[in-house]
Amino acid sequence: MLNFEFFKLSELAEVIVSGVDKKSKPGQKEVRLCNFTDVYYNWAITSSLFDSFMVATAKDNEIEALSIKKGYVALTKDSETRYDIGISTYIADEFDDVVLGYHCALIKPNEKVLCGKYLNCLLQTQYARTYFANNAKGSGQRYSLTQDCLNDMKIPLPMKNGRVDMDYQEKVGNLFSSIDRKIEINQQINRNLEELARLIYDYWFVQFDFPDKNGKPYKSSGGKMVWNETLKREIPNGWKNGVLIDIANITMGQSPAGSSYNEDGNGTIFYQGSTDFGIRFPSVRQYTTEPTRFAKKGDILMSVRAPVGATNIAAIDCCIGRGLCAMNSRQNSTSLLYFMIEIFKDRFANKNAAGTTFGAITKDELFSLPVVIAPQEIVDGFERQAKPVFEKQMKIGEEINELTNLRNFLLPLLMNGQASLRG
Repeated sequence: MLNFEFFKLSELAEVIVSGVDKKSKPGQKEVRLCNFTDVYYNWAITSSLFDSFMVATAKDNEIEALSIKKGYVALTKDSETRYDIGISTYIADEFDDVVLGYHCALIKPNEKVLCGKYLNCLLQTQYARTYFANNAKGSGQRYSLTQDCLNDMKIPLPMKNGRVDMDYQEKVGNLFSSIDRKIEINQQINRNLEELARLIYDYWFVQFDFPDKNGKPYKSSGGKMVWNETLKREIPNGWKNGVLIDIANITMGQSPAGSSYNEDGNGTIFYQGSTDFGIRFPSVRQYTTEPTRFAKKGDILMSVRAPVGATNIAAIDCCIGRGLCAMNSRQNSTSLLYFMIEIFKDRFANKNAAGTTFGAITKDELFSLPVVIAPQEIVDGFERQAKPVFEKQMKIGEEINELTNLRNFLLPLLMNGQASLRG
């Protein structure tokens, strides 16, 4: 059994709360922002994420204090729920002019006594989650971790011969970093497959160049197009307009009693909204002992509250709350339905950008979203091309889940000394 001693975080690291917002202001230097969602959704921040960081500006002193560097740790500091604060990530690569955005805090470990990778592992444990939940300030609309709360957090460090065991910290950190790197590679493969499937969808259902009876691209080869007054566009002859409920079975979520929620694995997996959405599947965080509305494995989960239109796939039968709906295809093509919903998400985003915020979408609004309906033989042809890609994504997504579960199983054992690493 390892020996651990506890130290205040302020004794081991410098903690800086960020106030850098997303605006670009005259006279300030242009930077990239590592924002709340970047921290929330990634175990580690790697160079592969650079292009996804938004562009903003910051003052010179903010850049000096809040630039992310390899070895640092960032965490979420403010959010609407207790569950979303204290989520950490490790800065795994070097960056130039990338600054941590507001609602987050940057932790700069003293490398003589604290390894950033080890700290990130610790902050992912139930010990840390409980500390943050119990010490969060606020109620109702917003919760926050104060500077004092972060500084005063007790950090257990492995000790050897009266000294901090940096070797053990490195081993633990390296193990989980290697698991995370594999997860990241799988996520990138799935993103590439997503782009491939989307290109096929765009070719068939946006450009209307699906193969005609001679195997040639329909519209480009002179296929007949007809004006559809309802859709206000030309569509291929023989196609028709409809609404989403015509092509999808839709279940609107309903939240169980709050007293039934737990994180101990009791009852049915429960997703309240899109908070737990990942690249392909949502991560399991909550359960309910009083499930109400259900989604089946393979159903498309869509957020019906801000951000409206965010999608994931149910990896297992689950209960869904009022922030989600579940859909499956009436045309026997999950891949087609998935990409049709993706197009709706783009429309919602465009309206948000124009200043018309979609805080939520009602059942009637969702059911009546306009769609173009292709003949079944066209749908079947698309499914034959898209399904192998979709199934490959599902398989890789399941591997990501397995790696994540392995990581979550090993994490508390190695962080409290119940298990140890050899070599």
